[in-house]
Amino acid sequence: MNRRTAPALLLSVAVLAGVAGWPSGRAAEPTTLRIATEGSYPPFNFVDASNQIQGFEIEIGRALCERMSVTCTFVTEDWERLIPGLKHRRFDAVMASLEITPDRLRRIAFGKPYYRTPAVFMGRKGEVFASLDPAALRALRIGAMAGTPYAAWLEDRVGPPGDIRLYASLDDASLDLALNRIDLVLGDKIALQEWLKRGKEADCCAFVADAPRDPEQFGQGYGVGLRQEDADLRRRFDEALDAIVSDGTYDRIRAAYFPFDVR
Repeated sequence: MNRRTAPALLLSVAVLAGVAGWPSGRAAEPTTLRIATEGSYPPFNFVDASNQIQGFEIEIGRALCERMSVTCTFVTEDWERLIPGLKHRRFDAVMASLEITPDRLRRIAFGKPYYRTPAVFMGRKGEVFASLDPAALRALRIGAMAGTPYAAWLEDRVGPPGDIRLYASLDDASLDLALNRIDLVLGDKIALQEWLKRGKEADCCAFVADAPRDPEQFGQGYGVGLRQEDADLRRRFDEALDAIVSDGTYDRIRAAYFPFDVR
């Protein structure tokens, strides 16, 4: 899913006395961390009716902190201020659906991806496709949202001469699928899952298969944002992520938000 830019939700939060930093070379590891998020991107991070920060990546963050034996405070920040605030040590990490990109890697470091948004083909119920390799796809009418990695993948791997149709929105492409104007839609699985929940036209359709994983086109995923000098903290986040994946904690949390794998 392309991370959209949204107006941040301002929230008054309790601030710990002193900012828990993790400067490189420090002899003793701190026991507290401040983790920033945006707070307005459900179901990944949002503020509930009780002014509590919730969401998939908040629960993952809490599990990571528990595994690292540190006390974490989650705070909200404007989207545009997340990376500057991290670099200026106003918090120690960012978990805000921050996509790992070459541009951001020049400014900050990332831990291992803690989620990806799978690319998926959606078709009409009951239709069977013998193959979804690029050669077979060239015989089909395929829709995608213009300006997305999914459109770029189709243009690069399938056409021309494939019949690729680009739309202003994923909803427009999905509606054309429901009306039998195209054969498949390629898009963000999380966004398409939301469309399938709406009923009516969405009753027509179902996922056919995930597209091949292609980091070059679809990206590397979303990771914990960290300062480049905090190599030890990055190592500890990575080890904690491996641990919660191995013991089933990650899948237990994921299942409460998504009915499919997001790793």
